[in-house]
Amino acid sequence: MTHGTIATSHHLATEAGAAVLAAGGNAVDAAVAADAVLCVVYPHMTSAGGDLFAIVWPAGAGRPVGLAGAGRSGSLATAEAVRAAGHETMPEHGALTVTVPGTVEAWGRLVERFGTLGLRPLMEAAVGHARDGYVVTERLAEHLAGAADWLLRDAAAARLFPPLKAGMVLRNPELADTLEDVGRNGFNGFYRGATARAIVAALERRGGLLTADDLAVHRSEWVEPIAFPFRDLVVYEMPAPTQGLAAAGMLRRLERLERFEPGVAFARELVRVRDQVYPLRDRWIGDPDFAPVPAEPFLDPDHAAVGGPAGVPDGDTVYLCSADEHGNVVSLIQSVAGGFGSGVVAEGTGVLLQNRGMYFRLDDGHVNRLEPRKRTMHTLIPAMAARDGRCWSAFGTMGGDGQPQIQAQVLLNLVEHGLDPGEAVARPRVRVPSSGAGLFVEADYPDAGAVARAIPGGHLLPARSWQLGHAAAIVVDGPGRWRAGADPRSDGSVAEV
Repeated sequence: MTHGTIATSHHLATEAGAAVLAAGGNAVDAAVAADAVLCVVYPHMTSAGGDLFAIVWPAGAGRPVGLAGAGRSGSLATAEAVRAAGHETMPEHGALTVTVPGTVEAWGRLVERFGTLGLRPLMEAAVGHARDGYVVTERLAEHLAGAADWLLRDAAAARLFPPLKAGMVLRNPELADTLEDVGRNGFNGFYRGATARAIVAALERRGGLLTADDLAVHRSEWVEPIAFPFRDLVVYEMPAPTQGLAAAGMLRRLERLERFEPGVAFARELVRVRDQVYPLRDRWIGDPDFAPVPAEPFLDPDHAAVGGPAGVPDGDTVYLCSADEHGNVVSLIQSVAGGFGSGVVAEGTGVLLQNRGMYFRLDDGHVNRLEPRKRTMHTLIPAMAARDGRCWSAFGTMGGDGQPQIQAQVLLNLVEHGLDPGEAVARPRVRVPSSGAGLFVEADYPDAGAVARAIPGGHLLPARSWQLGHAAAIVVDGPGRWRAGADPRSDGSVAEV
């Protein structure tokens, strides 16, 4: 048995991760097993057909390493091709939005570098839930109903994801077969074998822009996280193509505040800082293989942004974190992009394909313009913080465009208010919506009515609204000692073994 802890956004995923720790796996093994379950039981938020980013602090290391499991656009993907299909902007659903799935290959890279058990036992819980079925939660039922008008247009998606009521059972036996093959044979078949052929065929039938070669050449990338000071910590965020620099930019500017008490003053400051940083994101962040992404404008709190922040499509995501007695800590985020992704299920695989391509722009000269085999700007940002050269915390959240804002509030709750991780992720929050106008205010936020009135376009949401994210966090108190929290806005839980 390995002693450790894990926090995820669904209790079945947490149970799977804890079982792997109990079987002797480490924090990386547990994170992969939990994420595979999330790809089954949270289809509105994630899928094996999505992308994955992780920051891992390996046992005994002096700093963490990042893994960018981001798939690229297809070799046929051009702005001209999308316009020829009748669109003046990127659509939000359908085959044109599908990019190469990065998740399954990223699982393999994490396990081959840091894991101890191999992929097969890590897929077992996910295979079982897909084959035998799982109980639909209230949250999933709401999303199934909300997306029914467009999910039902695709026969394969309609068969897998009809409107269901909470308490009913949802099964995906073809996904069970796909994940079982990944466990037995690795990710080669997913990218170069039968699963790859099924994905390409499904997209060809629907006018997609991916080819078999696009899948075959996919690779994750090991990267060095962005490191910057915040109070007595060093915070780590993922570099481009993620919006990690935007999160860093917000924290660098918020650090100048003397007080961080929730209320009108803080809400105004959050909006001001967001409006300074997001235009930098929209100007600079894209695929660094296509254009350089400078860090200085984000990390210099005196740098002034030019122009207003552009709205980007909102997305849905899962976040989880884990730690073990050896000193490994994992901060992992994974997503199908928008709710239920593209709405395209590759027949015979059970795999729901992401719509990450919706983040591309068709504008000439834009840093995030759609081009062949390019990674779009990603909203996905796992994070870590270190104190005195040792990992102190792993934290992150779902929330698409709003992740930097939510992350900042969670970290401030941990650092400035000294809250336990469970309290830090549960505390009421505010967020500028992805449209870039107004402010979402949870009804139980301090002085919520006054805050909503103080910000033009302010809008009260119910307490613990999913639109304010599903966060999780771990604080490492010392060797073999942790505190963890999972967001009550999700179906999540924490387990310690």
